[in-house]
Amino acid sequence: MTSKTTITSPRDSQIKPTLSTIDAGALIVGMVVGVGIFETPALVAANTANSQIAIMAWILGGIVSLLGALCYAELATTYPHAGGTYYYLQRAFGPRLAFLFAWSRMTVIQTGSIALLTFVFGDYASQVWRLGEYSSAIYASMAIALLTVVNILGIYQGKLTQNLLTLAKILGILLVIGVGLFIATTPAAPVTSNPNQTTTFGLAMVFVLLTYGGWNEAAYLSAEVRNAQKNMVSVLLGSILAITLIYLLMNWAYLHGLGLAGMANTQAPAAELMRRGFGETGAKFVSFLIAVSAFGAANATVFTGARSNYALGQDFQIFAWLGRWSRNQTPTNALIVQGIIAILLVGFGAFTRNGFKAMVDYTAPVFWLFFLLSGIALFVLRDREPRQVRPFRVPLYPIIPLLFCATCAYLLYSSVNYTGMGGSLGLGILIAGIPILFLEQQGNLNP
Repeated sequence: MTSKTTITSPRDSQIKPTLSTIDAGALIVGMVVGVGIFETPALVAANTANSQIAIMAWILGGIVSLLGALCYAELATTYPHAGGTYYYLQRAFGPRLAFLFAWSRMTVIQTGSIALLTFVFGDYASQVWRLGEYSSAIYASMAIALLTVVNILGIYQGKLTQNLLTLAKILGILLVIGVGLFIATTPAAPVTSNPNQTTTFGLAMVFVLLTYGGWNEAAYLSAEVRNAQKNMVSVLLGSILAITLIYLLMNWAYLHGLGLAGMANTQAPAAELMRRGFGETGAKFVSFLIAVSAFGAANATVFTGARSNYALGQDFQIFAWLGRWSRNQTPTNALIVQGIIAILLVGFGAFTRNGFKAMVDYTAPVFWLFFLLSGIALFVLRDREPRQVRPFRVPLYPIIPLLFCATCAYLLYSSVNYTGMGGSLGLGILIAGIPILFLEQQGNLNP
């Protein structure tokens, strides 16, 4: 297949190593620690037999994330390119698979993430002011519509706004940890075993690794770290250890204040914990902080997602209408399409009665499929391009990449086997990209 895709050689890259290990570590922690930690622990608790297994799942999540980050660090330093995963897949497997990844990013991965984040916003905004039976979905839809319009108008979000949103997230985390460990108490001794007899550890790990998600984006920083060959292991180890510690403290706080059964039976564990400590006022306060943080994260995802869709329009003729820049200096068509898809996904989530979980189910199989292919791409490129300069090499090769690929395969299996209707829909949308790929080929053969 031929397309308009232009691949820039790594030698042409203007990327310069300007980040210290502390700079890079702080950026990684900031990108990974998002709003998922306020929601996914409840789903993990519902799928683990006792509190010890729940904590072990979060420790394992940190280990798996480290293995994957090491693999991505090699790819990112060897092939520094703005296309990231899209470029690695294209280089290893060709433009057809890269097209399907770009299609999936537009219809499943990125739009599903927008719906997921706005459901977090809706779940916690509903703790402040409920809008009826479908409150979370209503809030989520309104947020997507508003953020789409704001981005179309080209309204600039300054550093002060983003810093305030980050501060809200940090404050929320510190409040939950403090209240859970030192103030909130359960009416009786916290329940350490789960009465639910249908617990599934594989599905629990899907939720855990969703919350650790983001290191695959953060590992691209390795191209800008000073003396990357020496310092990248320190950056990755330090940042992922810090993230794991934060997540363990959060879950310890939830377990101490709510118990495993209490966690499993709420959609907003942070608000429930604050309610135990300070009543409704505390619940509403932390819910407001988390809702604001989720809204900011959704805004960033809307912004970046539309631009990746714009790039899709630049690369493939069939989506050329997405690759147009408006007078407001925004990719208007890409923003509108992204907003429509995300709102449709919110409707699907509302139908399932648990919007956040539905979006995890929807995105997980496709996400882990392409993660697995990215791990395999490392082997392919090592074999095909043995003389390529590799500033950073995965230690203990091929053991670490094999462990990462095996984990991805297990999580792909778990997400397909346990996610039900949501996972099937996501895979169906991926498959729907195949005839579109055929049309793209025909268009290029017959301009």
